[in-house]
Amino acid sequence: MNPIALSQGIHVQHLLYRIDRVRWAGLPAGESDQVRLRLEALAARFPGPAHPRVMTLANVGGKADLGFILFHGTLDGLSAVHRDLEACFPPGTLVPVFSYLSVTELPEYVPTEDDLRRHLETAEPRHTPDSPEFEQALEAAKKRNESQKFYRLNPELQDDWPIVCFYPMSKKRSGADNWYMLDFAARKALMGTHARTGRKYAGKISQLITGSTGLDDWEWAVTLLAHRLDDVKGIVYEMRFDEVTARYGDFGPFYVNLRLQPAELWQHLHL
Repeated sequence: MNPIALSQGIHVQHLLYRIDRVRWAGLPAGESDQVRLRLEALAARFPGPAHPRVMTLANVGGKADLGFILFHGTLDGLSAVHRDLEACFPPGTLVPVFSYLSVTELPEYVPTEDDLRRHLETAEPRHTPDSPEFEQALEAAKKRNESQKFYRLNPELQDDWPIVCFYPMSKKRSGADNWYMLDFAARKALMGTHARTGRKYAGKISQLITGSTGLDDWEWAVTLLAHRLDDVKGIVYEMRFDEVTARYGDFGPFYVNLRLQPAELWQHLHL
């Protein structure tokens, strides 16, 4: 099969499983260590921070036992890593709980050069249009914008964020609260307010938003990385006061996880 790539961006899959403890207890002596070694070898093949990557997690709260986030540039490659992952475990010991397929994408509301110019004309410190200082500031803003677009499509989630919370969400299409009946300017203005709330958590939250319209049951997957759980709670709470969320947001289940390497994962789960 020829590689199946996107026109831009990469594929992302969130996976959660429960361990069938009865089957696990019946494994031959030493088999648990062999499973761990196979998983370690797989994770070592795809260590990140860029794709392809296998991120290993321990779920907190009892909805699942362990989880993974897979990143790959091709759909067939992602599927192969998924099957290699499940093949690390003896048949029947790994019980699927949650699976979500999405892709990295650029939002419709990425700032244009005109947006950047208007911002420089009104934000502090203000610059006189067409002055050397203005042009220098504009070039710096354009470079930042291009860098943000690149990493939105090609994320690198650093290892020093120990908490990973993810959840699916959609925009409502209900009566007067139909996001898709708003014109572009209205949607862009609402998302601008939403983004400003998010920027308040810079350094506390790192987020990855991936699109899944037509791919899974919701329209986006939101992945929040944090150092403290109250920052996850704080950003989600504050954003619910934005109109874009209060009026148009529709959320699926939330999953909180710890980022653990396979050896730590085995110890944590008493495997």
